[in-house]
Amino acid sequence: MKNDHLSKQIEKKRADLIEVVKKEGLASSLAIQYSQELDRLLNQYIHLSMQNKSAISP
Repeated sequence: MKNDHLSKQIEKKRADLIEVVKKEGLASSLAIQYSQELDRLLNQYIHLSMQNKSAISP
């Protein structure tokens, strides 16, 4: 998965999370689910970024 596609997914999930928190509160099950999904996306982004740096570095 490319960084730019992953970045768009992260921004979408972040916006979704913000809306759910506004409507249902931070401790709602949906907010927790979205937060966990956002964490997974962020971890993938970090992992991919580190792989790209390793591939570029001599």
